[in-house]
Formats: sequence, structure tokens, C-alpha cells
Amino acid sequence: MKVSTNHIQFYRDRYQWSDDPMPNGIDALAAKIGAQLGAIEEIVDAGAKYAGDIVIVRVVSCEQHPNADRLHVCKVDDGGKVVSVARDEQGYVQVVCGAPNVRAGMLAVWLAPGATVPSTVDKDPFVLEARELRGQMSNGMMASPKELGLGESHDGILEVDDEVAPGTRFADHYGYAGDYIIDIENKMFTHRPDCFGMMGVAREIAGIQGQAFKSPDWYVMHPAFASPESSLPLDVRNELPELVPRFTAITMSNIAVRPSPVWLQTRLNRLGIRPINNVVDLTNYFMVLTGQPLHAYDYDKVRALDPGSDHATLVVRYPATGEKITLLNGKEVTPRGEAIMIATRDKVIGIGGVMGGGETEVDETTKNIIIECATFDMYSIRRTSMAHGLFTDAVTRFNKGQSPLQNLAVLAKTAADVADLAGGRAASVVIDDNHLSQEVMDRGSLHAPVNVTSQFINERLGLRLSSEEMATLLRNVEFTVDTQGEDLTVTAPFWRTDIELPEDVVEEVGRLYGFDHLPLELPLRSLQPARKDWPLEVRARIRQTLAQAGANEVLTYSFVHGNLLDKAGQDKSQAFRLANALSPDLQYYRLSLAPSLLERVHPNLKAGYDEFALFEMGKIHETTTRENDGLPMEFDNLALVYAAKDSAKPGAAFYEARAYLEHLAKAFGVRLEYGSVPNHAWSADAPFELSRSALVKIQGEDTVFGIIGELKADVLTKLKLPARTAAFEIGIMPMANAPRSRAAYTALPKFPKVSQDVCLKVSADKTYQQVFAHVEETLAKNAPEQTLTSLSPVDIYQRADDTAHKQITLRVSIASYERTLTDGEVARILDDIAASAKEALQAERI
Repeated sequence: MKVSTNHIQFYRDRYQWSDDPMPNGIDALAAKIGAQLGAIEEIVDAGAKYAGDIVIVRVVSCEQHPNADRLHVCKVDDGGKVVSVARDEQGYVQVVCGAPNVRAGMLAVWLAPGATVPSTVDKDPFVLEARELRGQMSNGMMASPKELGLGESHDGILEVDDEVAPGTRFADHYGYAGDYIIDIENKMFTHRPDCFGMMGVAREIAGIQGQAFKSPDWYVMHPAFASPESSLPLDVRNELPELVPRFTAITMSNIAVRPSPVWLQTRLNRLGIRPINNVVDLTNYFMVLTGQPLHAYDYDKVRALDPGSDHATLVVRYPATGEKITLLNGKEVTPRGEAIMIATRDKVIGIGGVMGGGETEVDETTKNIIIECATFDMYSIRRTSMAHGLFTDAVTRFNKGQSPLQNLAVLAKTAADVADLAGGRAASVVIDDNHLSQEVMDRGSLHAPVNVTSQFINERLGLRLSSEEMATLLRNVEFTVDTQGEDLTVTAPFWRTDIELPEDVVEEVGRLYGFDHLPLELPLRSLQPARKDWPLEVRARIRQTLAQAGANEVLTYSFVHGNLLDKAGQDKSQAFRLANALSPDLQYYRLSLAPSLLERVHPNLKAGYDEFALFEMGKIHETTTRENDGLPMEFDNLALVYAAKDSAKPGAAFYEARAYLEHLAKAFGVRLEYGSVPNHAWSADAPFELSRSALVKIQGEDTVFGIIGELKADVLTKLKLPARTAAFEIGIMPMANAPRSRAAYTALPKFPKVSQDVCLKVSADKTYQQVFAHVEETLAKNAPEQTLTSLSPVDIYQRADDTAHKQITLRVSIASYERTLTDGEVARILDDIAASAKEALQAERI
């Protein structure tokens, strides 16, 4: 947001709205703004490029150049102010000029010898001198608007259109001298649309300096409009009241469109706005003053777009399919389907809040106009602007959310100044399509009054201000504040959109008082240790346990490519597809963690790692799993992948992965059991070869919370995995919250242990888990007292000629705390185990 200090001074003198905004100079003001209002990006001395002898002169005589058809020899009166320049006996200065509009009696801007052409100051400075042009001496030049840096017009010299004494410096007369353009970062005002107008910034500058600000008399919610002197009927239909809560307009007749007065052109130019004509410039002028964009239409062009109609019509609607519009900048666009369009009955003529159409623009042929002042939904404007690459001054303001309560004030003042400057007259009553609630209109504020106490404010700011001191700070920027003891009732003015909560009042008081004045005190902290976060503790324990076992943690994106889901055999329709993916490779929210880990195996093998385990903890979603409120459920999972080159180690990879899982379960004091996997239990089982996989449960419970196993052949092929690859994926919290076996110290016997193997032949449909659990239970019952027993697997074997059976060999180890056991004692225990297994499992001892 660019602010001109001289503009603020001008308005202050005109409207008497505050004290001197710059009592201590520009540096002090800049420091104050930076500390309490917003970060300053740049301060430009607006008068610097008009330094030197650049003065307003009267052309006394204008004669045809004797040696050139397009040049004139002129004598100019500068009041004798410029020194060291050749003059005739009457004291006039000779200047050769080629402008077609130069003539005797006019006032123009003269750049004397030694002056730098203003438009070149920031580029390659061009310094003028006295020189001959076709045999006639020219002392400097008379300047066009382009050479003065006021616009692109180079068709003739600038005509000074008000009476001013010859010799007056251009910078002094038009307010460039001593003017500073302060560019405040737009992001600082994101929640303050009123500060995208100079009135709003001036109000804040007054407030942070402890000055009371008073808005101009015309800036009120219910202004007076001039009575119509002719009739130009206008019909307004708003089909999008939720996106356009207020749409106001008025028609004016007998407009004389011409270039704006120089004072208006110079004020707009300083703020980076290109002058167009007096009507358009006035709409821009009040936009930069109030922050409220306006738009002017040629009434007759609007009416002509509806053949046979005797009046103009404006319709607020969405665009029709395939509808196109050529904008004021000449660009043809097909508006996005949800863009807010301004149209006649039959044709779109503008993108509301963004840019008008070229077919209805106000130009030198315009005689009648429509002035529109509306409020558009900030989010819709932002999306439309981004979709079409249209970034206008109106968009900058509308996408911050302008207050609809100021529309009539800005419209009335603009219409009044158009009447003064362009000779127009009101030709209709004001049209106010207003969808605000009656409650809002009655109280004159967008939000209900906020009740807060001075104690509440002081506690959060560390201050000791009284309620009256706070009220004064707020009243300085035109809040209505009622105080009763420590209680404050704060009502925001109609242009403020951001005061809803007590905390908003706290921020306002702190900013106006000055955050740099707040006491520098460290907050009190309790020395009690912070309560541990149980989910974080669980993750830390998992991380530590698996890392100690030799596994490596990785972090991958929660989003994956659709190809990876296909390779893992998962159904993409069950995954959430991202509308705004970070990249084309991250299209879907993953259904499980295992595919992300499997994708990392081949690169590690390629890098020379023969055997390794990778694990990850993260969240997964599925479209088919929903909470009671319809929102997607979120699951915290842990996945681990073990991989090794075929020659690295003998044996099945399943048991390597299971060793990691059992190690982890032991760390949590949990015993697991495994069961067969039905066909496609859930998305996570898709990569697994179900015949070589198992479901994971807490021992003694029915709830399955994971899967462990080896992978399908096509998954191994598609992801370039070695045959010795296995993985598991489990829910984190079911294991963390499972009942734990109490950890207890068990002393080791002093006497040697005796180990013997027992081999049981069982039917192929009996699982290893069933056999192991039965032997373990029998061993616990039959072991002698005061002994320590353990059971471990040796192998599982199936003969090629007997696929109906398999042989499971288990190793029994027993040690006594009292004496050395004999092999015979252990053998009797094995006999008991074999007998029990034969009865319960129909097992045959081999």
C-alpha cells in the first residue's frame, strides 16, 4: 500500500481530520509506522525527480519556426525566477517547441537548461542544455506528461489548467516538494481492508501518535444523494446475493469526458495509477482514498447490448458455458464457472471485482454513465484473479474483504465530484441491492459490540492502563466505547471488519499503545516436569527398540503416485485423490505404509547394502472408513520391511521380520499370536502373499491389528525386490494399550541346562502356532519344580512325498536351581509332551 505524506496533509487541511501527521519528520513517522502499523518496504522522495529549474510558465508568443514546418519559436514568461538563462529585452526566454498544442497565452511546464528530464531520472538521466534547433536557440524545453513522468501521453505538452503565477515551481504547486511515498507491505494489512485507502492509513497514523481522528462529513452510512434531474432508468438483478451482499449504483447524464485536471493526474501518478480520463480517474481517486473500488460504465453502450430495451440492465450472475469476454486490457478470457460476472440481459460486460469489459468502457464519446459501488466475496475474487492471472488495484482491495457498509458513502461522494468535474447530473435514484441483515444496518457495525474488561486486556499485555485510557486510544480511531468501571463495551465503526472477540480489542489496544512499550518480563513458569505425551512416548520407544535391533527409520511422503498403489496391488478408488498435489508424483493419500518402504528397497540394494530392515511410523486413510460425523478416520501405523540378497543368509524372510516384531512386542510386555489370513482382509494386506502371511493379534484377544508375511511374486517383480523380502504392518496404539505382562527379574540357575529336541509330525493343516503353544503349555505343567524352562523353534520340514503332513522340531531347555538334571529326566518330560501332543493334535513323535 503506497501512501503519500502530502496527500494526507492535503486531506487533513481540507477535512480537518487530525493534527499534523508528521510532527517530527519523515524518519520519526517511518519508525512509528514500522513499530505499530506495518513493515515499510520503501520510502521514496517524490519531489527528487523534479529538483532543478522545472517551473510553470506562460507562453507569451508562439511563432512558426522559419526553417521547420513542425516547430514553433516561443517566448515564455517565468517571472524572472530562473537565473543564468538568456533573456530578451522584455525578460522572456526563448524556447523552441514541436508540440501541436503549443499556443500563446497557455500555461505550460518549462524545463530550463541544467534540469534533468523527470522521466529519465531513474534510468539514464538526460540533462537539458541551451542548444540551437534549425538555427534558433532553444533554452531547455516545454514538457509533455510523459516527459514529466505523469503518464504515457506524448502527443503534446502538458497544459496547466488552473491559474498560477508564472515562475511557480512545478513541484511546489502540485505537492511534490517535501512529499514522501511510503510503501507499506500489503501483508501487514491482510485483515485490515480499510488500510488499503489513504483515509484508513491516515486514521491509523493519527491513532498510533495519540491523535484523535475525525472522518469527513460525507463518509457516513446514510449519505444524501442529489435528486435526479433527468431519467436514465437502470434495472439491477443480483442472482448471487451470497457472493455479492451489496450492490449499489446510480446513473448520471450529460457527462463531458476529458483529461483530468493536472492536480488529479499528479495525485494518481504518485500512487502508481495511470490517469485515463476525468470519470475513470475519479473512481480511482476515491478508491485510493477510501479503499473501496468503483467502476463506471457507459450507459448507452450498456443499453445498446440489449436490443429493443429502453433502459440499461445490470445482472450479477455466473457465466454461461463457453461465454467469453474481452476485458479493458484487451485480453479475451473464458471466465471460470464460479466467477462473478456483471452482465446485461444478454451479454457479460465485466468480471465483478476484477476488471470491466472493453465494450462498455467510458471514453471521449461517452455522454451518460453508470457508477457501480459493490461488495464482492473476497475468496471468489481471489480464485478468479488467480485463475485468469488478473491482478488489478481493485483485486488487491476486494480480496481483503471490504466493508459493505461504506458503499453508499463512497458512491455519493464520487457522484458529487463527477458532477463538479465532468458536468454530469444525477439521472436516477440510488439503487441499493442490500442483503445485509437489518440488525447489522441498525447498529451500523458488521459485528456485535464486544464486552471486555480492562483487567482482561492488561493481563494479556502486561500493562496497567485504566479503562478510560483504553477508551481514549480506541476513540481516537473512531470506535464507540462505553465504560463502566473496569467494563468496556466496544463497538467497531462501520468500515472495520475485524473486531469480533475480546482478543481483537486486546490487539487493538496493544497496537495503538505500542507493542514496543510493553514491559519486557519473562512469563512465570512452573518447575514441575511437563506431563509426558503418551503417543510420543510410544513412538520414542518403538524407534529406540527397532533401532537397537538394527533397523533403520525412514520418513516418506504421506502421498504416493498411483503407479505405486497399482504395483502393490491396492485399489486406488479406496484412496483419497489430491486436487492440489504437491507434484505429479504425489497424487494419492496412501492406504498403508508398506508400499512406501518397499519402494526404497531396490535403491538400497543397488547402493550395495546386502541385508537391512527399514521401518516407518505414520498415518493412513481410506475413503471407505468414516467417523460417525462422516469425516475420514485416521490410523497410526508402523511398518517394517526386511530385505536381503538371496545369498546373504539362509532361511525364510518371514522369520526375520517376525523376530523384529517379537522383539518389539517384548519391549512393550505384550505376547502376540498369529492366525491365517482370509482373502483380502483390508487394503494393507494387498502386497502380501496370503499363504505365507499371518494376521497379528494380542494373545488372548480376538482383535486383529496387523499383518506379517512375505510378498506376492508380482509385487517382488514390479518393485524389483529380492525373494528374501518380508514385511509387517501393525496399528501402533492397539499394541501400546494392550495389557502388559509384569516384567520381573528371574535369576539364572547355577547348574547347567540340558537341551533336547522333540520332533512332532502333524497334519499340514495344523499351524506352527498351535503346535508351539500346546508344547509350551505342556512343558510348563510337567517341568519339575525349581527349574527354568525355555522353548525355541529348530525347523519346519515337509517331505516331498508326503504333502499331507509336516514335521516341526522344537528345542526344550531345562535347568534346575537345586541340582544338575540328567538326560533321562528331560527325556521323560519330552515323552509327556509327545503323549499330550498325540492326544490333542494327533501328532506323531519322530
